Amino acid sequence: MLRKLTARGERWPLSRPFRISRGVKTQADVVTVEIAADGAVGMGEATPYGRYGETTDSVLTQIEGVRAAIEAGASREALQVLLPAGAARNALDCALWDIEAKLCGRTVAEMIGAPEPRRMVTAVTISLDAPSVMGEAANSLSGCPLIKVKVDANDPVAAVRAVREAAPLARLIVDPNESWSVAQLEVWQAEMCALEVALLEQPIPAEEDRALERLKPLVPICADEAVHVRADLKKLAGRYQAVNIKLDKTGGLTEALALREAASAMGMTLMVGCMIGTSLAMTPALHVARDANFVDLDGPWWLAQDRENRLVFSDGWLTPPSHGWGMHAARP
Repeated sequence: MLRKLTARGERWPLSRPFRISRGVKTQADVVTVEIAADGAVGMGEATPYGRYGETTDSVLTQIEGVRAAIEAGASREALQVLLPAGAARNALDCALWDIEAKLCGRTVAEMIGAPEPRRMVTAVTISLDAPSVMGEAANSLSGCPLIKVKVDANDPVAAVRAVREAAPLARLIVDPNESWSVAQLEVWQAEMCALEVALLEQPIPAEEDRALERLKPLVPICADEAVHVRADLKKLAGRYQAVNIKLDKTGGLTEALALREAASAMGMTLMVGCMIGTSLAMTPALHVARDANFVDLDGPWWLAQDRENRLVFSDGWLTPPSHGWGMHAARP
């Protein structure tokens, strides 16, 4: 079956700045893919990430390099060989899932033999700022079941304490985005434990995580930048207790589902996360988030405006779109 591939970069302004230890974002720069065939269109979205050397232009160049194969009918399985894990493969892989669902008359959930995604708790993120400002943000989110706190190495304890005091009942994920040293982690993890932090996400640089083998964790430590695909799991044992699965890292839903299964078999705690993007990027991840221990898919919550088929966010809960990606027809 011949297909037509379209790929473009898009910019989606944020409603307020999003700060982490690496910098600040005021817009989401994404790559959107459309694959048209036999009257149907499958869509996918990915966010190029500078941490991995990606830009909008580099991702579009990767996609252009496999255009002929995709338009000639390359399968999702073939795509895993054509491109490495990353944003370009993610956008294409998700578009291939979507077009297949629309052409075969089954939803993606039916294709993978799982229930349709349902309303679920998602983390809502408090971006890096002065502790007093972060406490104010937490106060407005105090009814949310799960809050993610972005910190750096500049007095993170004060920031987390301010959030904890404002939201005493919420589970907390603390994310330093690789900004701590091993020595700082050894000191601060006791404070994180005292503040009842549920998960500590990638506190030290992934390249230095061998040091975690000698650390006795007081709070479960989650691999983010340290894990992209199944092949990375073999080095995580003895270092991490959890893994954060992101489709932009795995290169799409196909590998994300496989990583989820492999990590579960190892007894790892499962987290499903995201980059900042629209609901088109989050919807495929809902199929990985099913029964995950932690879900962090609030990317669209930061946007000034989302796509038409959007996730609905309310008090730390997300509701899947009623139609659109991965569904052959609108739900009744």
